[in-house]
Amino acid sequence: MGSLPPSDSSERRVPLCLVVEDDMTMRHLVTNYLEDHDIRTLSASRREEVPALLLRNPPDLVVLDLRLGQEDGLDLLREIRAQSDVPVIITTGHRRDEIDRVVGLELGADDYLTKPFSLRELVARIRAVLRRREAAPVAVQRDVEEGRWRFGNWQIDRRLRRLTNAKGEPIALTKGEYALLIAFLDAPQKPLTREHLLQATRLHDDVYDRSIDVQVLRLRRKLETDPSAPSVVRTERGVGYVFTLSVERL
Repeated sequence: MGSLPPSDSSERRVPLCLVVEDDMTMRHLVTNYLEDHDIRTLSASRREEVPALLLRNPPDLVVLDLRLGQEDGLDLLREIRAQSDVPVIITTGHRRDEIDRVVGLELGADDYLTKPFSLRELVARIRAVLRRREAAPVAVQRDVEEGRWRFGNWQIDRRLRRLTNAKGEPIALTKGEYALLIAFLDAPQKPLTREHLLQATRLHDDVYDRSIDVQVLRLRRKLETDPSAPSVVRTERGVGYVFTLSVERL
């Protein structure tokens, strides 16, 4: 496990990244590169090391290999999400891991990379995710001013960032799902392109259409009676998506 370098409060704060990777060579390669690019690092090679690290030295971001030897990185991602909302970038090794990448995004990962990946790209993605996190207070303030809205049998309180169903039960949303829903509520019954939704939700700084498709799939599972035959968030062929319900401010 890597050691935490001393910090000097008189210097500008640099982000702290936890790298979870069981391959020692890869772990050292990544941590050394991040350190060389003004990103402090902690590292772990085993799943059981992570919870204590999150408590003792909360990182600004986690880079998590989904293939931790015989262990399942998806289970660790679930544990991280149950304990913290720290941003997570997942890495996978082969094309056959595509299902795991999708599940990882559904569990709340913020981004993913497929091995072998460029360390320069990893740094760029880390900084992009951190920029989105720093911009979050602006989005929160905008929601504070918006109040409560109703659509269909649903209500959302944008001050509390809380979605409730017809029975008044709260429905948990990830940050990506919440941002996507707000983008739809701001433009109901209008076809929205993937590019517009990417920009509105800031899911990625660079355009990955599939990331929006994954977020839409996740949101449909929360809102639709039958996600396989969606009626609330409908695909608009050749354009993107349309939110079909009318939206009423309360």
